Amino acid sequence: MTTQQAVLSADEIKAETRALRRRKRASLLLVVPLLAFIFFAFVAPIATMLYRSVYNPTLVELIPKTVHELSGWKKTELPEPVVFSTFAAELKQLAEARRSGILAAAINRAYPGASSLVNATARKFRKMPDDALIKDGMALLTEADPRWAKPELWQAIKVTGQVYTDTYYLTALDLERNAQNEIQQRESARIYIQLYTKTLSIALIITLLCIALGYPLAYYLAHAPRRVAGMLMVLVLLPFWTSLLVRTTSWIALLQTNGVLNSIFEALGLINSPLEMLYTSFATVIAMTHILLPFMILPLYSVMKGIDPSYVRAALSLGSKPFSAFVRIFLPLTLPGLSAGSLLVFIISVGYYITPALVGGTDGQMISNIIAFHMQRSNNWGLAAALGTLLLVLILLLYWVYDRLIGARNIKLG
Repeated sequence: MTTQQAVLSADEIKAETRALRRRKRASLLLVVPLLAFIFFAFVAPIATMLYRSVYNPTLVELIPKTVHELSGWKKTELPEPVVFSTFAAELKQLAEARRSGILAAAINRAYPGASSLVNATARKFRKMPDDALIKDGMALLTEADPRWAKPELWQAIKVTGQVYTDTYYLTALDLERNAQNEIQQRESARIYIQLYTKTLSIALIITLLCIALGYPLAYYLAHAPRRVAGMLMVLVLLPFWTSLLVRTTSWIALLQTNGVLNSIFEALGLINSPLEMLYTSFATVIAMTHILLPFMILPLYSVMKGIDPSYVRAALSLGSKPFSAFVRIFLPLTLPGLSAGSLLVFIISVGYYITPALVGGTDGQMISNIIAFHMQRSNNWGLAAALGTLLLVLILLLYWVYDRLIGARNIKLG
C-alpha cells in the first residue's frame, strides 16, 4: 500500500510539473508581443544608431583601390603617383555611373570645398581614356585643379575612407584630428557644444516654468471640492485631446508680428511697434511649456491627493505657521511627484522636435532639429547618429546624477 501511494505521489508530481511548464509557456507567449515591441521599437533602433555612429563604408564602397593604396601613406607629404592614378581611374568610373556626387559629399564633410572640386574633376575625366589616367593621373589631377596637390585633401580622403571611425563623435564635440593625428578644437563650424548647452538651458527653463505653474494648480486640484476638481481636471487633460500640430500652430497665430498678442498690446497702448516674439527662444519656451505642463500637473496631483491632510493640521495645531508647515511637512511629501514630473518634462523637452522647428526659427532650435537636418537634408546619417548617441548618454548621465543625489526610488507617478 505504501509503495502504491509512493507511485501515485510520483505521478502527481510529474503531472504538476507538466502543468507548471504549460503555465510558464503560456505566460511567455503572452509576454512575447511586448518583448518584440520593445526590441523593434527601442533596442534595434538604438543599436542601429550606435552602429551607424562609427560605421562609414562610403569611400570603401566607391573607391576601394584608392583607400587601399592610401592605407600605407604616412601623411607627411603627397602620396605616391600610383595613388593619383588609381584615384583618377576610379573617379572616372564613378562619373560614368553618375555616382561621383556621393563621393564628393562624403569627402566634403572632412574637407570643406571638396564637393565642387570632385564634381568638376569628374566631369573633366568622364571622356578621358583610361590609359591616360592610369599613366599620368597625378599630372592630370593637378592640371584639373591645383588643390589636388595639397596633402590636407588626401589626408581627408584617407580619414574618410576608414570603415570604423571616431570622426563623427569628434565632429559632434567640435573636435578634429590634425596632420599629426592629434585631437584638437575645430577651426570652424564649432556649433554643436553650443547647441547642447542651449538645449539643456531651454529644457531647464521649461521645467522650472512647469513647476511654477503646475505646483499651485495641482495643490488646488488636490484640495478643491470633487466637482470643481473634476471640471478643472478636464481642462488639464484637454490638451491631450487636441492635436499637437494644432496647439503649436495656434501659438504662431498668437505670437506673430500681426498676431493676437501684438494687436492687444498695441490697442492697450503698451507698445508702439510689434514685438518680435515668433521664431525666437522665447516662443519655443512658451509653446513647449504649454504642451508639457500636464506632464507636471498629473504626477503632482496624484501624489498630493494621497497625502493625509491631518499631517499639516497637526503641525498647525502644534504652533507652526502655515508657510512653515507647508515647507517642512507638505513639500517633502510631494517630492516623489515633483521628481517624476520634472524628469518627464525635462527629458521630453530635451528631445522635442516639431515645436522648436515650427515656432523657434533659427534662434529657438534645439539639438533635435540639427539631428533631423542631418538625417533629412545633408544625408549625414553618421553625424546624426553620433549626435543622437551623445544626447542619449547625456540624458542617462543626468539621470544617474539625479539618482545619486535624490534617488530614483523616490519617483512616483501615482
